[in-house]
Amino acid sequence: MFRALNRFAIERPVIFWSCVLGGIGPVMVLTVPKIRREYFGFKGYEPLPVTYPLPNRSRNPPSGYEDSA
Repeated sequence: MFRALNRFAIERPVIFWSCVLGGIGPVMVLTVPKIRREYFGFKGYEPLPVTYPLPNRSRNPPSGYEDSA
């Protein structure tokens, strides 16, 4: 097994390292968030606003931009 991986890494390094990094990805999805929370004190991001705050006053429609044909 090790011999085959060594030969593959020498003959086709791009494909070999692509497979290695692709295999590490799912492991990182499970481990990195826990490490960030426990060891680096990451609290999370403030949620993005989903609505635009409207002012507490009467809304006047704009005037002077009517089309005149």
